[in-house]
Amino acid sequence: MNTEPVPGRALWAYLAGILGAFLIVAGLAWAIHRFTQPAPLGEDRAVVRAKALAELRAVETEALQNTGWVDPVKGIVRLRIEDAMRIVERDWGANPAAARSNLISRVQKANVLPAKAPEKPSIFE
Repeated sequence: MNTEPVPGRALWAYLAGILGAFLIVAGLAWAIHRFTQPAPLGEDRAVVRAKALAELRAVETEALQNTGWVDPVKGIVRLRIEDAMRIVERDWGANPAAARSNLISRVQKANVLPAKAPEKPSIFE
């Protein structure tokens, strides 16, 4: 066994090797951390939400300011707010009772429940 003291040059070589090994491990750990991180959540979410809100507002504005069909089969249309207010003022000002019954009949027509499906016979009876 060698019991002689290590000369100064050998000691510096060991220190440089140990320091180099630590630097290599630290560099690899940093690289793994840096390149395996997923993209931050919601990074482009604000842009997507702003675009969706703009589209929604455009559709709402179009629906409020233009007439159109809601349900052509039932004969239900969508009116502009100004037109609907004018019709309400005209009808309710002339004859409130008739306007009320007309409104109720239109609501019932728009919300008709479908016919009940026939019950299937049970195999256990």
